[in-house]
Amino acid sequence: MDHRSSGRKLERNRNQRRALVKSLVESLVTHGRIRTTEARAKEIKSRIDRILTLAKRGVEAPDRKVASLRLLKKRVSEVTLGYLSDTDFLKKFSSRTSGFTRVVKLPPRKSDGARVAVLEFVD
Repeated sequence: MDHRSSGRKLERNRNQRRALVKSLVESLVTHGRIRTTEARAKEIKSRIDRILTLAKRGVEAPDRKVASLRLLKKRVSEVTLGYLSDTDFLKKFSSRTSGFTRVVKLPPRKSDGARVAVLEFVD
């Protein structure tokens, strides 16, 4: 029984799963939208919300900036951190407290029939 277990395994072991999630989050931040499977998109949605909340907290409260940057460095690369610390990027989400992304479902892929979705930021 897997009581109290959360998150999807995405058919990968822990290190591969962490790398996949990190790369998907970084792609979403740099490109603004990504096309991936529904399961991956749903898994990334909650992670990106936490990361954006951390980034907003660092910009809004200057006394917390160092602490939030330290936490963000563990989760994203330096390039992505540059995007997240940019005030123009975070201005889009100043009125929101959560729900920064949306998952738009697309027709299944022809090759393998996988459910596909687009994950994008809400404007």
